[in-house]
Amino acid sequence: MRRDFAVSLSCLCLGLAAWSQTADELVQKNIAAKGGLEKMQAIKTLRITGKLAIPGGITGITGQDNMRPNLVRETFSLQSMTAIQAYDGATGWQIQPFGGRKDPQLMGDDDMRDLLMDSDFDGPMVNYKAKGNTVEFLGHDTVDGDDALRLKVTLKNGDIVYYYLDPDTFIEIRKETQEFIRGNVRENTTDLGSYKAVNGVMFPFSISFGPKNDPSSWQTETVEKIEANVPMDASEFAVPASLKNASPSK
Repeated sequence: MRRDFAVSLSCLCLGLAAWSQTADELVQKNIAAKGGLEKMQAIKTLRITGKLAIPGGITGITGQDNMRPNLVRETFSLQSMTAIQAYDGATGWQIQPFGGRKDPQLMGDDDMRDLLMDSDFDGPMVNYKAKGNTVEFLGHDTVDGDDALRLKVTLKNGDIVYYYLDPDTFIEIRKETQEFIRGNVRENTTDLGSYKAVNGVMFPFSISFGPKNDPSSWQTETVEKIEANVPMDASEFAVPASLKNASPSK
């Protein structure tokens, strides 16, 4: 057999093997690569702290607390001011001092899209059928010139997340989101890297994100610490008393 033909045949077989993988198989490989479902679900709370670099030389302090099943509170601090966005499992609220609003406000459904994705403790691929999501394997693609496996996750609300998995580790290295808001599509890209194990589960410690069509405006978060099973109380995520009878902001 000619050598070049043998090489071509080998590549073809590898390609067919990759294509023969189903979406379910890739989801399971992704979960296993992160540490496995048992270790993932043994984490009941998560606290992430880091620094966020914004174009223009601005750097602030970030924080994110997650509590099962779907509570989240995110903060960004800069120059003695702290912005907050939180979801208590039913309602989203925020404080945006950088926009001149120091009092808490309820969030509308459109504003909460990203926050709701962050509230999904294990991510939309874990138990995706029970969550009303669907997953499709779209084959091979590239990320910065390297091979990647592309999965399309359609969320229950109709938004779409494309995950790009490293073909050797099966861990996601990029995700692209499409959010459908009032007839428009909002597209963002997130690059994920520098994975490290926390309580036996892999988490990215380098995260760059921004509009898909404008990489020059991307922000980069450098995670400094991730703590698992930190004592938390649901009251830390609860809507402030001043908002109990308020209407969501527009």
